[in-house]
Amino acid sequence: MTSAVHPDEPALTEVPVTAVLFALSDPVRLQIVQALSGGHEYACGHLFPDMPKATRSHHLKVLREAGLTTTRREGTSKFVRLRAGEVAERFPGLLDAVLPDPAGALPAVPDPAR
Repeated sequence: MTSAVHPDEPALTEVPVTAVLFALSDPVRLQIVQALSGGHEYACGHLFPDMPKATRSHHLKVLREAGLTTTRREGTSKFVRLRAGEVAERFPGLLDAVLPDPAGALPAVPDPAR
């Protein structure tokens, strides 16, 4: 059974730009957003699998509470994706301004289809 939106996910209309900028100010969170910017949904445990679970959970929580990501639960797994369209509508150009060039040097995330 799939549940709806995580209770900590705010409506983007309620999120101030300062909260989004704070979430994006951390290099690790920026890497997570970069990885999610391809439009894929990732199982939380498969996103940066070498990162300690507590660290990954903390960063995902900050991104979720800033309205940048959405989390979906399926059974015992959680899946995360970037709310790119909603963020672009609420804060036009923000993600384009903070995300590095796609040819940048950020580490790749394993393809979830593999």
